[in-house]
Amino acid sequence: MTSLYHDATTRSAVPIPPSERALLTVEAEPYFKVSDESVVLEGAVFDRQDNLLFVDAATGRMFRLTPDHHLSVVVAENKLGAAGLAVHKDGRIFIASVGDMCKGSVRAIKPDGSDTQMIIAPNYDYLSNDLVFDDKGGFYFTDSRGTSSSPEGGVFYVSLDFKSVVPVLLNLSAGNGIALNPSGNELWVTEHGKNTLHRVRLKGNTTIAPFGSVVAYQFTGPAPDGARVDCEGNVYVAISGQGRVIVFNPNGLPIGQILLPGRDAGRYLKSTSLAFRPGSDELFIVANSGAEPGGAVIFRSRGFAPGPLPYSHQ
Repeated sequence: MTSLYHDATTRSAVPIPPSERALLTVEAEPYFKVSDESVVLEGAVFDRQDNLLFVDAATGRMFRLTPDHHLSVVVAENKLGAAGLAVHKDGRIFIASVGDMCKGSVRAIKPDGSDTQMIIAPNYDYLSNDLVFDDKGGFYFTDSRGTSSSPEGGVFYVSLDFKSVVPVLLNLSAGNGIALNPSGNELWVTEHGKNTLHRVRLKGNTTIAPFGSVVAYQFTGPAPDGARVDCEGNVYVAISGQGRVIVFNPNGLPIGQILLPGRDAGRYLKSTSLAFRPGSDELFIVANSGAEPGGAVIFRSRGFAPGPLPYSHQ
């Protein structure tokens, strides 16, 4: 009688699906250990001084890591929380937050953490997860409301003067990561609750072009999180729960993956966010090990192409 049996692939804590095993694959290297504890790292982005900014989603703290590896806390623990970061052209840091998962917000601070300005107040009921600026100074953000069976979230656009919030893509099950292609006319959005990657071609800031909204990819297993693009328009999606990043070409076809060391043993699976060093192909991935040993670590790899200069650097 024949029997099923394990091999090296199936014994992994997070086996790579057969359809993705042949992708060009590299392994990231540890770059900086943030904590021996499993701090919930999120929201990786670079400021204009080449510092890596990121948050602890569990406490709302925001950190700054300098090029010479000095780590500091810019925003202390707070009740507003933090999930995604983006840097405005004037240097202010915008913080998207799901708050207590009932009342989220978007707020802006100076680089030193002072002078908080509320952009989207908690009373508007959005669960703001991540955000990205366009070249006009407005921004798109994802709303993480909803579950796999209750699509209540979406993508919204906030005008340059921050006075209007316009829906762009609705009925998402926990919108999560968001990225804008180098030309500024195409959004990439991850839907955490349904494991999908959306490609949204835009006609103007808030109108979807005819036949412009498609599900470009259906992920297997948990679950797409943060997204970034490089200057070629390739899309990098961090997979929270699998300790890896999948890379797609500008048409949404998978072309590569970056694995985190220790993932087969169940470590660093919470790979939630990533950031390109501006103008470089260096890619930094934030992750934590959850209940497994390892703590919270930033990993480094290289992408297919340099990351574009963000709006804040132009």
